[in-house]
Amino acid sequence: MLWPVAAWFWALQFAVLNPLLAVLLVTLYGATPSQVGWVLGLYNLGGFIASLVIPTLADRSGDYLRPLVFCALGGVGLVVVLAVTTSLPIAVIALIVLGGPTGVGSTLLFAQLRHEGAPPAQVIRTRAIVSLAWVIGPPLATLIAGASGTPAVLLLLAGIGLVNVVTALLLLRRRTPNPRYDDAPRPSLLKQLRGWSRCAVVTAFILLQASNIATVTVATLFVTHDLHAPIVWAGVVLGAAAFMEVPGLMIIGRLHERTRARRLLGTGWAAGVLYYGLATLVHEPWQLLALQPLNAWFFAVVAGVGLTVFQDVFPNPGLASGLFTNTRRVGAVLAGLLIAGLGVFPDPYRAVYGAAAVIVLLVVFGSVVVVAQARTRRWLDAR
Repeated sequence: MLWPVAAWFWALQFAVLNPLLAVLLVTLYGATPSQVGWVLGLYNLGGFIASLVIPTLADRSGDYLRPLVFCALGGVGLVVVLAVTTSLPIAVIALIVLGGPTGVGSTLLFAQLRHEGAPPAQVIRTRAIVSLAWVIGPPLATLIAGASGTPAVLLLLAGIGLVNVVTALLLLRRRTPNPRYDDAPRPSLLKQLRGWSRCAVVTAFILLQASNIATVTVATLFVTHDLHAPIVWAGVVLGAAAFMEVPGLMIIGRLHERTRARRLLGTGWAAGVLYYGLATLVHEPWQLLALQPLNAWFFAVVAGVGLTVFQDVFPNPGLASGLFTNTRRVGAVLAGLLIAGLGVFPDPYRAVYGAAAVIVLLVVFGSVVVVAQARTRRWLDAR
């Protein structure tokens, strides 16, 4: 049970913190809306850098659990600083210096799984636990904040942080040498980043993440403005997609044991094209709700199979997990640009879904080209 518990609490830590971070900044430190925007930007920038630097340094030593312990201690330290200070600048520094590395915890967990030789099915099942934490974390955080005030959330975060310290220490204690991975040669960072095929993989998943983030971002506005439905429907739609993502990942984990990743990716991308394309045609909220199984399957494939693809493409486990984590951060930037660019359309929110369908189709087309070129090269080499 150690791995599931560790994955659950590392994900829960940020599933509780991130949805209420803006509220904490305003209520505890008196931040203005402009300051909230800057703080969140700096916080995410710190997380972006940390999720590349820390796992890459861990790759050099092949040790992912000692950095995990320090990240867990950083999480406890972050809560302590946020609880004792009333200064916004100090809170910002803590979020960058302590919060950024703490956010690398899940990345290091997946790197260690790969380092220990865990099969893709186990990686995907662990990813399902992370998704479940993100289903429960936000409503849990808002419930506690509403019942006992926002400072009570810091107590919850402190308890979660202590559990993360304990699980990290237990994982470190039970670690056994794995000569197959401990003694394996590690290619240099630059060597792993070379090659247009690797760049194509990273680009493809950035685009897929952007399509998901953009449609989730405008979902509430799409329901209320374009479908003329009460806002509660938006919560039902988004909640259904998040809830169905977890069993989707569990099913994908089982299928991955006997099905090639390429075929699973194909089913996910087909579901994405269907979902986004059909969403542009709906006129009732129940119709959008009926499409959520397609949405859940699409993102479960992107989140679950995508991680295993990165672990296959990039030999260093830390680099693979760090790059995959950052495809979502870069995708969020592209999603914002996409939403802004489509603002000139008569139905801008419906247009976002249409653009998302086009993006997934482009990824499908690009993957077909890559596979065809690889087969051509193998044929020529055989000749």
